[in-house]
Amino acid sequence: MKKVPMTVAGATQLKAELQRLKTVDRPHVIQAIADARSNGDLSENADYEAARERQGFIEGRIIEIESKLAVAHVIDPTTLHGEGRVVFGATVDVEDVDSGDRRTYIIVGDDEADMRVGKISVHSPVSRALIGKSEGDQAEVHAPAGVRVYEIINVRYE
Repeated sequence: MKKVPMTVAGATQLKAELQRLKTVDRPHVIQAIADARSNGDLSENADYEAARERQGFIEGRIIEIESKLAVAHVIDPTTLHGEGRVVFGATVDVEDVDSGDRRTYIIVGDDEADMRVGKISVHSPVSRALIGKSEGDQAEVHAPAGVRVYEIINVRYE
């Protein structure tokens, strides 16, 4: 079975969501179904239908999270000794060679990616261009908007 890389923070977040789904959301929706059933005719009971839909979503999400955690290869960036090389889990400060704009990216698993906070998927064009490079190297990124060249300013393992 193919392992999927995930940071410790990503695994912790999924485990917390799974715990909440099992201990809070699932019992709540079961109670909502019971309450809706007590109102009589189920064929025209919108509360019952809504609760059943919510239950389906919750059960599906539980299965999805359990599957993701089962194939996760959890990597702790603080234990990495990449010696200035960009690897999965690294925090990378880059400068756009053309514009001079500086950005910080954290290379994470697909499920953890959130561009708003600088977390980019290990499979993104930027990550693929940066991985394996070292501080001081330039990385050419082939993105839909065109080719960008980034200089790697700093690599950290936080």
